[in-house]
Amino acid sequence: VAGNACLLLLNQDKDSFPGFTSILVYPETYVAKETSYDGLVETQHNSVRAGESWHRGPVVLSWSDVMTGVNHATDGHNVVIHEFAHKLDEENSIMDGLPVLRHSTDYKAWSEILNTEYQSLSKRVTHDSNSVLDEYGTHSPPEFFAVATESFFEKSKQMKQQLPELYGQLSQYYGLDPANW
Repeated sequence: VAGNACLLLLNQDKDSFPGFTSILVYPETYVAKETSYDGLVETQHNSVRAGESWHRGPVVLSWSDVMTGVNHATDGHNVVIHEFAHKLDEENSIMDGLPVLRHSTDYKAWSEILNTEYQSLSKRVTHDSNSVLDEYGTHSPPEFFAVATESFFEKSKQMKQQLPELYGQLSQYYGLDPANW
């Protein structure tokens, strides 16, 4: 777990994850209760999960999914990378797909490029087109950032070829160029 998580910090100006308190590891996927609201109507249901990152709290992981990520390092799915990307995203106290960048001048390009690719992924999923990014990234900007981070590390060559601007933004943010590893 630590080895995968620390990939995200290799060339960062920080040596830990903001808001990180602990790791809870279940042997397999687990069920979490979710509550949703529609006006005054509250609905509770169960959600099967491989992992989650609690705001200013622990990272929860399924060990079987951690091992799948380790054993299939080029499939674009790595629950450790995904959940710890959320920890980087919440450094500014909001999990919004916009982590703290190195320079204030970086935010405009980051916002434009990630928003464009987020919208593009949503359209590709609607039209059943293939993408180097998992369709789970269409759920929200924070999920898009986490999914893009997974692909950046696990499908770097394909991402650099198919989505060069997105790859460039992630390369600048992480200070790494995994397509050349």
